[in-house]
Amino acid sequence: MTRPLSELTTLRLGGPPRRLVDARTDDQLLAAVREAAGPVLALAGGSNVVVADEGFPGTVVHVRTTGVEPTGHGSVTVAAGESWDGFVAACVERGVAGVECLSGIPGSVGATPIQNVGAYGQEVAERITAVRAYDRTRDEVVELAPADCGFSYRSSRFKREPDRWVVLSVSFELHPGELSAPIRYAELSGALGIETGARAPLAEVREAVLALRARKGMVLDPADPDSVSAGSFFTNPVLSAERFGSLEARAGAAPPAWPEPDGRIKTSAAWLIERAGFSRGYGDPDGIAISSKHTLALTNRGRGTAAQLVALASEIAAGVHERFGVRLVNEPVLVGLRLDEGAAEAVDVAGAEDERDVAGAEARREHPLGVREAR
Repeated sequence: MTRPLSELTTLRLGGPPRRLVDARTDDQLLAAVREAAGPVLALAGGSNVVVADEGFPGTVVHVRTTGVEPTGHGSVTVAAGESWDGFVAACVERGVAGVECLSGIPGSVGATPIQNVGAYGQEVAERITAVRAYDRTRDEVVELAPADCGFSYRSSRFKREPDRWVVLSVSFELHPGELSAPIRYAELSGALGIETGARAPLAEVREAVLALRARKGMVLDPADPDSVSAGSFFTNPVLSAERFGSLEARAGAAPPAWPEPDGRIKTSAAWLIERAGFSRGYGDPDGIAISSKHTLALTNRGRGTAAQLVALASEIAAGVHERFGVRLVNEPVLVGLRLDEGAAEAVDVAGAEDERDVAGAEARREHPLGVREAR
């Protein structure tokens, strides 16, 4: 029998696929996807995916491609299967700035544009110059410029069209130098002892980020059961000003607010979850529970199942909606699973003002056929 996908995911959940193929080169990856009969799941680091206990009824392609190719002063192209944090560590060591605040994020390089990975004031979309991908619809390899990738908050064209794309490599434009980009995140600047907007040595920024993430259980650590997760399970809601005003009225307090360039307001999913009655550690101490360190992480304490995780996530989302009228969006890819429909539409689809509000719901629905990709 094919080994279970729990061995390839950071949540340690998921049954066996019908077929598992290792792909160590682009040619092997393309051949596996093209030749597969039925649904395909491209899986690399397994850090942003929840696979059903029954497994996957198709071919899982384990993306293990490697290679980092400098293409100019500060420019580099990285294979999809490379470790993301390994790449960040190498950038810091070599004195190249632009991704240092994204230290400690598990998973592969190829998944970062799909999710538009971001943390502590940086997003990969700011540094990506091209994404080379296989377009399954047209059966050809293409290179997409940033404008063609449809980047938005924790989303992209690749995430919104999961049946179509397999990322092969990502190109970045970074900046040689011993100092970081300006630090825009107050928690990080405080940890560094500098003013927000100032710069700091790259190594110090990486060390501070790793320490902050470790305190939240967000750095993989065999000794820390809180790190057995898929990272933040819900994205921070982005609401219209009117919707945010309604939230504030229902909360009876001022929720965290970060203005977006388009006039909308981002608020804290963790703040909403905690005030809806879900505290750290809530759940089964031997199975699926909220992290004891961070409200946004759902953890597998050793005896959990994917069904139990989805049930807890649905309970949390329903509780937040009932209390505040805001619907949460899950960040990880769900494979063979779906949150309870009453709990998980979009970040308030009823109040959606443009396609970006609805995109979260569309991106996280189960797509039983075609190519899915997870980091």
